[in-house]
Amino acid sequence: MARSLVEVFEAIRRDHRRGVSIRALAQRYGVHRRTVRAAIDSAAPPPPRKPPQRAAPRLEPFKLAIDAMLRTDLSAPRKQRHTVRRILARLVAENNAGDLSYSTVRDYVARRRPEIAAEAGRCRQEAFILQTHRPGEEAEVDFGELWIRLAGVPTKVFMFALRMSFSGKAVHHVFASQGQEAFIEGHLRAFDLLGGLPTGKIRYDNLRSAVTRVVFGRTRTESDRWVQFRSHMGFEAWYCMPGIKGAHEKGGVEGEVGRFRRNHLVPVPEVATLAELNERIAVIDRAEDDRRLEHRVRTIGQDFGVEQPLLASLPAEPFEPARQLTPKVNRYGLIGVRQSHYSVPARFIGQTVRVMLHASEVVVFDGRTEIARHERSVTKGSQTLVLDHYLEVLLRKPGALSGSTALAQARESGVFTMAHEAFWAAAKKAHGDADGTRALIDVLLLHRRLPAADVIAGLTLALTAGATSADVVAVEARRARQVSRSAPSADVPAGDSEQRRVVSLTERRLAALPTDNRPLPSVAHYDQLLRRRSAGQPPPSEGVVS
Repeated sequence: MARSLVEVFEAIRRDHRRGVSIRALAQRYGVHRRTVRAAIDSAAPPPPRKPPQRAAPRLEPFKLAIDAMLRTDLSAPRKQRHTVRRILARLVAENNAGDLSYSTVRDYVARRRPEIAAEAGRCRQEAFILQTHRPGEEAEVDFGELWIRLAGVPTKVFMFALRMSFSGKAVHHVFASQGQEAFIEGHLRAFDLLGGLPTGKIRYDNLRSAVTRVVFGRTRTESDRWVQFRSHMGFEAWYCMPGIKGAHEKGGVEGEVGRFRRNHLVPVPEVATLAELNERIAVIDRAEDDRRLEHRVRTIGQDFGVEQPLLASLPAEPFEPARQLTPKVNRYGLIGVRQSHYSVPARFIGQTVRVMLHASEVVVFDGRTEIARHERSVTKGSQTLVLDHYLEVLLRKPGALSGSTALAQARESGVFTMAHEAFWAAAKKAHGDADGTRALIDVLLLHRRLPAADVIAGLTLALTAGATSADVVAVEARRARQVSRSAPSADVPAGDSEQRRVVSLTERRLAALPTDNRPLPSVAHYDQLLRRRSAGQPPPSEGVVS
């Protein structure tokens, strides 16, 4: 570590008292001999010398003209103020200042511009005023960008954060977008976790989820949906000044988003779903109650314990955060929602359906009947398909199943299991490709009436018995359903349930036949033919058995 000048002076004085010469001291400490003599004379280093002010006699006649140009810049638009090159060009054109150099004008303008601004009262040192927040009155809200690895794919998501100004208690939740439905749902989740909402104001910047236009200063044109939400919940929105001027007006949540991201989301989180990530974040939020903010004696949880009883109560009637849309189903059985596509049952092709777009899921209705529900996609242009939506069409077109996108997604998600694959292969081998595929589709239709675990159990038992009929699968699936619903009776031996289970179709057929007491067939008579041939005797005449 480099030593300070005071420490160098102290070392020089110490060695000088031991008899080291000035030349040797200068070489030892890498300083000039003037510095060695200064250290011998005084233990305090001399103050640093100011750079000399170089005189510019050629500039003197033009200083007033330059000052006048800089003063006009005070009222000029920011992008139409004088640059040094423009000042020099005007001096040459208007004042015949051909002998001036660019560096001379540059140095003078760099010194005079802040001085002229200060003279006009335009360049004052900004002052900040400490604020005291009353418990339960104020909060701050913001969105922050976040990168995660979602199912192995780098994905940008958005973290909603609401922070109480008094206690510092913060609620975080990650959404696939920062649309209005996510903005409103983030508020509802935060209010539910806090057990109330601020009695005063909540600070915002110019989020598009709430503001449609910045008018002037703090005046905003708000969206109707946002105004309706604020009116329902009963809180006041307070908007910061646009741009960098208002950055400090909600500095608590601005710093909170960055702090939380650095401390808890590094390295990049790897999750299978957003729900998994939000579960992690909820655990972290609860643990944050034991943290102490800077210069505070009590923890966040202790301060929030004081603040929570003072919050305003939530309204009795819930608010629906979802946005309602009415897309039309295309010929592929898909609807377009926010640049992503989702499947619905094929019978609705060509019809207009009603969609409730939530922050995390898409729910589709035909009138008041729910016909589809999907997890909201985080990728623009994606297609989310459910195989069940196309089964009626595939019954008529069984050859389309093997290459369908819906089947590929079902395999990837694990809905189409190895049991389905094995049954499909056995059915095609027994009945041919078309009829075997139809048998599989009949099995897939069972999932609408029976739990998936019971259908898979039925598939396994049918394959064990060598059956490739959907009826056998249905019978065994219903039997598995009954067994799972009721425990074995005390008066029925445990082995009886195993005996009732079908092992094979052959055993089932033989179980219904009477006992056969006939002796087993024998081929001993035919061995005589082999003995006669080996002895060279002619075979017996036809019809005679010896």
